[in-house]
Amino acid sequence: MNVSRRVAVVGAVAASSVVMLAGPALAHVSVQPEGSAAKGGYAVVNFKVPNERDDAQTVKLEVNFPADHPLASVQPQALPGWTVEVTKSKLDKPLTVHGKQINEAVTKVTWSGGKIETGYFQKFPLSIGALPTDTDKLVFKAVQTYSNGETVRWIEEQKQGAEEPANPAPVLALSAASADHHGGAAPASDDKKDDDMAGHDDKKTEAASDSKDTDNTARALGVVGIVVGVAGVAFGVLAGRRRAA
Repeated sequence: MNVSRRVAVVGAVAASSVVMLAGPALAHVSVQPEGSAAKGGYAVVNFKVPNERDDAQTVKLEVNFPADHPLASVQPQALPGWTVEVTKSKLDKPLTVHGKQINEAVTKVTWSGGKIETGYFQKFPLSIGALPTDTDKLVFKAVQTYSNGETVRWIEEQKQGAEEPANPAPVLALSAASADHHGGAAPASDDKKDDDMAGHDDKKTEAASDSKDTDNTARALGVVGIVVGVAGVAFGVLAGRRRAA
């Protein structure tokens, strides 16, 4: 075997090893927001569930919510073929949301009845809020059940400075709170609107002035062009007469 062929074989083996190692590492149950998940606001999040088994389908998903940061509002989106159950529990300490006391919060959401085939994944969307303001993340604990009865518990929390655990829990990172907790910009004040309108009027006046100056210049250039043209014709006629004489 020549040197170039050996290099090619070694490279192929190394590449396949990377794929084999990277595949399982990426195939975790995870959670990501659609857009951003700002503190104090509401967000739509997707729990992404891959099927990691060659001989079984995923038939059930349970997502347990953090007890230290309860969420008063959790609304699932309907998924064809799946039945969803939202479990609520009484809170030891009531929450105050929009001036209203909430005595219970969602502790678990369960999807069942559907199937995730081998080589596929499924997203399970939820609308959640109001998100806490005193933490940078929410840790959910998920349990994935296969058609052969096997369960995988995605409940291990990542510790700082340590390697990623074998079955990490889904973690939702929270961004900084927006001005109105919904990601919208604050409305402009009346003074700001007046300033904007004044600036807009000034621009219109300036544009009109520029347009007028442009028109005057164009007219002047047109007159000059006509005079030059007439002079050129007259000069041509006189020159012709001189040649004839």
